[in-house]
Amino acid sequence: MTNSNQVALVTGARGSIGRHVAQALSSFGWQVHGLGHGEWAEGAVSAGLRRWHAGTVDLPALRRLALKPDLIVHCAGSGSVGASLVDPLADFQRTVGSTAALLEYMRADCPAAALVYPSSAAVYGHAERLPTKEDGPLCPVSPYGFHKKIAEELIRAHGVMFGLRVSIVRLFSIYGEGFRKQLLWDACGKILAGEREFFGTGDETRDWLHADDAAALLIRAGEVASPECPTMNGGTGEAVTVAAILNELAILLGVDEKPRFVGATRAGDPRDYQADMTRALQSGWAPSTSWREGLRRYVAWYLEERAR
Repeated sequence: MTNSNQVALVTGARGSIGRHVAQALSSFGWQVHGLGHGEWAEGAVSAGLRRWHAGTVDLPALRRLALKPDLIVHCAGSGSVGASLVDPLADFQRTVGSTAALLEYMRADCPAAALVYPSSAAVYGHAERLPTKEDGPLCPVSPYGFHKKIAEELIRAHGVMFGLRVSIVRLFSIYGEGFRKQLLWDACGKILAGEREFFGTGDETRDWLHADDAAALLIRAGEVASPECPTMNGGTGEAVTVAAILNELAILLGVDEKPRFVGATRAGDPRDYQADMTRALQSGWAPSTSWREGLRRYVAWYLEERAR
């Protein structure tokens, strides 16, 4: 998909997912602009951005861009269940507030653009059925999940009421090189520090999708965006236990002793996740990185970072 004359805006392009999306779009020839917090000079170029715009994702900042993007991928917003429990108001403002501002920007300034929203499997909460389908009940159990659900509802409403071309991808457990938070980053540090105890039982399951595959799916979602707001899961359809992930990490890190689990669980984290991937696969997309290959790549990157 080459689009040398088309403009893409990636909000939150400094974030882990946003960087992968920006790089993927740039590789297809898009002119990619990023908007988000903090100054970012050299990193923006390596991420494939034509220009980085530092600022909050609000209506004044969006209008200062002086852009008429063809595609917007809204990666900005909260990215942590834990942070949403500590400060739910800030989480609401980052997720719902930024989405509302972006939709108004589209409605008033660039109604021809397509919007892709990376939502989260957290909107399902404790899923009634596994694998979980997109038309299943949405029963979030954390402020993070509730706020993602509200953002989804705003997006659907703007599609229906204003004819905006929109789409939603509910991402499951995304990982990849460059991710400096969440389970894999923390686990690598603990394992190399000699720690072996982890939360949970180890039998909890997650559906892991490499960030490169997630970026490809988000771009595909932009191609099918419409006022009907097509919604797809973003996973592989394979449920992998946390114990299997951590055991594989230990092996890749050259540690013989297996991780142990203390049995305690964290608030807001459902026990099991597994995506029904029928819709995404029918769109013509398919994942290309297995979780074992993805972990191998992640550990190689992590060890390089540690060596620096």
